[in-house]
Amino acid sequence: MQKASAKLQEVVRGVVEPMGYELVGVEYLSGYQGGNLLRVYIDQEKGISVDDCAAVSHQLSGVLDVEDPLPGQYSLEVSSPGMDRPIFDAEQFERYIGRQVNVKLDPSVGGRRKYKGLLLGLEDNHILVEVDGEVYPLYLDQIQEARLVPEF
Repeated sequence: MQKASAKLQEVVRGVVEPMGYELVGVEYLSGYQGGNLLRVYIDQEKGISVDDCAAVSHQLSGVLDVEDPLPGQYSLEVSSPGMDRPIFDAEQFERYIGRQVNVKLDPSVGGRRKYKGLLLGLEDNHILVEVDGEVYPLYLDQIQEARLVPEF
């Protein structure tokens, strides 16, 4: 997961939030399937429909054309976070304490990149994840991708 720049996130937030949606996160993937992809995750209490995604995409496209915060061509994708919701920042980690998470690090720590376990908490600049009875401190700046494990 490549988080978008702070400037790009603010441009997107300026469109999404006034429309009544929560901005979950923004990714910019260069070289994605031969091109560039701007992926925007939105949510709201009653859930997200295809019409919600289309409305945000339409508004956001116009603003991005005017603001032009990205070089070159890219595809825009507006999506709900889904059941395996991505986690982008400390505030979101705080919200999901007590839930199972999948975390991928870059670079690996002690030869390990992937952790699946219980999110125990957030301290300073790291999260605590319990995997098989052992607690691992994972630094926020080393997290490449983090997602909730769906509960059924």
